[in-house]
Amino acid sequence: MDHQGEKSDSKRDLCTLARGIVDSNLYMTLATADETGCPWASPVWYAAEGYARFYWVSSPEAKHSRNLALRPQLSIVIFDSRAPVGTGQAVYVSAVAEELAGEDLERGVGVFSRASVAGGLSAWGLEEVRAPAPYRLYRATANGHWVLDPDASPNRRAAVRL
Repeated sequence: MDHQGEKSDSKRDLCTLARGIVDSNLYMTLATADETGCPWASPVWYAAEGYARFYWVSSPEAKHSRNLALRPQLSIVIFDSRAPVGTGQAVYVSAVAEELAGEDLERGVGVFSRASVAGGLSAWGLEEVRAPAPYRLYRATANGHWVLDPDASPNRRAAVRL
């Protein structure tokens, strides 16, 4: 195989790796910032729609929710924290988040509810994510994905198109 073919196979392998990480994990960590730029990280249970949209339910009073109301840009990392040292991999995501309303809320609660039921949990309905309920449904839309490329050095981050 020529050198170009090897690079293509390597990229394909990294994409497969990234999809596997998103598909096999339950939690993602949201990295948000407040109005002064002070960072905050929060793990949340998520439902993915493909690899570009990620949904979660949170209180609008939670620090990460208040941060996103001010600054919708965020970073996400999805990883298995039980991986042995030196073997862990992660998907890094750059995204824009929003609290859902209207038709987006109806569609999103369907995605979230299906994932919840598939995971052995209860179904979710609109009444559980609209005021006066204590929770809201959020969606992050990815604008970039990365994984660590073990063959690259010194910057091991490799962009992948999912």
